[in-house]
Amino acid sequence: MGKTTLTISSKTYSSWSLRGWLLARFAGLEFEEVLVTPDDPAVRAEILLLSPSILVPCLRHQGVTVWDTLAIAEYLNEIRPKAGLLPDDRTARAHCRAICGEMHSGFAALRAALPMNLKGHFPGLKVWSRAQADIDRIVAIWTDCLTRYGGPYLFGERTMADAMYAPVVTRFVTYGVMLDPVPVEYCKQILAMPELQEWIAAAREEPDEISELDVEF
Repeated sequence: MGKTTLTISSKTYSSWSLRGWLLARFAGLEFEEVLVTPDDPAVRAEILLLSPSILVPCLRHQGVTVWDTLAIAEYLNEIRPKAGLLPDDRTARAHCRAICGEMHSGFAALRAALPMNLKGHFPGLKVWSRAQADIDRIVAIWTDCLTRYGGPYLFGERTMADAMYAPVVTRFVTYGVMLDPVPVEYCKQILAMPELQEWIAAAREEPDEISELDVEF
């Protein structure tokens, strides 16, 4: 079998790349990164929400190719069941899958209004009503999970849900979104993860820029 690889794009701008990368790291999978730069027209279109296809991340492992983030999460859970990507309890597992699916397919207004940008800082951005509704829903999800399962992660221990929502945490920091104490503590927990700190440090070293996402709001 060939080496295990994970194809990703910009660490500064690609939320889907971050999700897939965190999932693989949470699973303890050893892999090599294959970087597709934002100069690639398809990748650029995806980051700018102009493409309906999700091209990255793409995991290649033991002859298997998986390119959808949720599919990667489920695949990793199958090959690394002891990693805890899903909770042990059946009810919690269903809940975890549900909120991951909601993140995967929803929150379009948030994505458009607050694009991921780990080098940017735009506090005081006026958030339009549909994006605010997405923010409110995400905060409600977090608060419910943290209250129900006791924290510090959404399902107590770290799961695929925390990988799925980690890019949202970075968006809230980039745009100075005001939050109540419970979601603030969760954001601190996610930002303190060594894996995310590693990703952010690498993003700051990237030379590539997408000017469309570097506007002074």
